[in-house]
Amino acid sequence: MKKYGKVIKDANLKNYNTYKLDVKCKYLIEVDDYNSLKELINHLKEKEIKYFIIGNGSNLILPLYYDGVVIKLKLSDISIKDNIVEVGSSYMMGKLAFDSVKHSLKGLEWASSLPATVGGAVINNAGCFGGETFDSLVKIDCLYNGEIITLNKKDIDYGYRYTNLKDYIILKAYFKLEKGNKEELIKTIKEINDKRKKSQAIIYPSAGSVFKNPEGDYAGRLIQECGLKEKKIGGAMVSSEHANFIINYNNASTDDIINLINLIKEEVLKKFNIDLVLEQEIK
Repeated sequence: MKKYGKVIKDANLKNYNTYKLDVKCKYLIEVDDYNSLKELINHLKEKEIKYFIIGNGSNLILPLYYDGVVIKLKLSDISIKDNIVEVGSSYMMGKLAFDSVKHSLKGLEWASSLPATVGGAVINNAGCFGGETFDSLVKIDCLYNGEIITLNKKDIDYGYRYTNLKDYIILKAYFKLEKGNKEELIKTIKEINDKRKKSQAIIYPSAGSVFKNPEGDYAGRLIQECGLKEKKIGGAMVSSEHANFIINYNNASTDDIINLINLIKEEVLKKFNIDLVLEQEIK
């Protein structure tokens, strides 16, 4: 499989997930070329070898050991012409937000503190601070059923933290932004990042919001009302700063995090009769 990219056998994935879980996989393959990725996926399907794609590893809860192939995408090309941004799926959304502002382009400031790649943000329609990915998305290039195709925004089913793209591999995204005042945009980004520092858990490793907000309410409020802030299971803890964050405060295991998630769901269901929906993905 070396012809498809850099191969690491029995790879440790601690630095490939934002929870910093000390987990491993049978093979890690880093791919930086669209055609190599296409050939690799077709090869793995033909050989019936299980695999999954990883971007920045945010929003993911990885197993202790994955007996298959983890594909780390390194597709980070970018082009900004007028108000159109064409960007590879491995590009970090936070960096993209800052790059856009440098060109006096408005529309991605909300993502300046988002720890996700473009591909992950597209698949989950990631959002925060009043914005979301599909606000300015125009189209995507993706790999589907062994072929590279283009999907326009109107061809995609999407909503709050949802798209129907789970079976697609995002290669590139195209955003249409608006012209703005650079100084004002920089000020907005500073305000967003200051707000994040005050309201979210950023000292310890985490994977962002654990649950989707139920309609008309906030998951963090419900969890806090259940008295679960600072609740611990093993090395995992509900953040004292934001109850919808679980942090790895002391070498948490995958089971620690999953068990804490299940406890939160049980307590919120018991107190409010609301079944919280997981935003993070358990592999």
